[in-house]
Amino acid sequence: MQVTVLGSSGSYPAPGRPGSGFLIEQAATRVWCDAGPGTFGALGLHIPLDDVTAVVISHRHVDHCIDVLAAFHAWAYRPEPRHGVPLLAPQSVIDALAGFVDPGSGGPFAHVFDLRPVEGGERLVLGDLDVEFFETDHSVPTVASRWTDGARTLAYSADTGPRGDWPQVATDADLFLCEATYQADTETDYPHHLRAAEAGRIARAVGARALMLTHVPPDLDPLRSVEEAETTFGREVALAVPGTRHRV
Repeated sequence: MQVTVLGSSGSYPAPGRPGSGFLIEQAATRVWCDAGPGTFGALGLHIPLDDVTAVVISHRHVDHCIDVLAAFHAWAYRPEPRHGVPLLAPQSVIDALAGFVDPGSGGPFAHVFDLRPVEGGERLVLGDLDVEFFETDHSVPTVASRWTDGARTLAYSADTGPRGDWPQVATDADLFLCEATYQADTETDYPHHLRAAEAGRIARAVGARALMLTHVPPDLDPLRSVEEAETTFGREVALAVPGTRHRV
């Protein structure tokens, strides 16, 4: 299994740093997981866009889902439109995106995408990958995901506070891709994100074999976030750098 970082900027994109998005691949299966701003263009640098097997969106915040609309335009308004691309997401994501395109149901958005609502507790097969979803500690319905090819496991936190269902999401994961929106001295009243040190502490508690930080906002020094996570994880921590590919 391989994961390519399409973008990892927290909350909003920056030059050279698209919003959250990843390409997860195993054999002929290619899943676009989260579609933050700029990730659809980045996706085309790595695979032919028609090779996307499915799209999985964790939640309806713009920095994780808005490029689904770019994909819709690319696949709908061309001489040979694409139809029936599986789009798996919480119902609130589907409602928001479809409502932006279609005034009612059954319009072109539902023609391009095969709309499949998911929620925590569901497990399904996408080609050569098994994926299981878990609810996170966020302000809107959000799903973390656990991916396996039968031999290796990738866990993705999506956006979450510290009360996520970590033992089920990331226990013994070969790679834990975890959000780290805050640093130790970040002042905030919003409890639905993690500090870098919390990401490291969680990864150590669940026995994750490797930790990679994502969702670091552009105004923070990402190397400092890595240092803070390494202190609690107890070993080296990676950073999700756009354009990089990683074997799980």
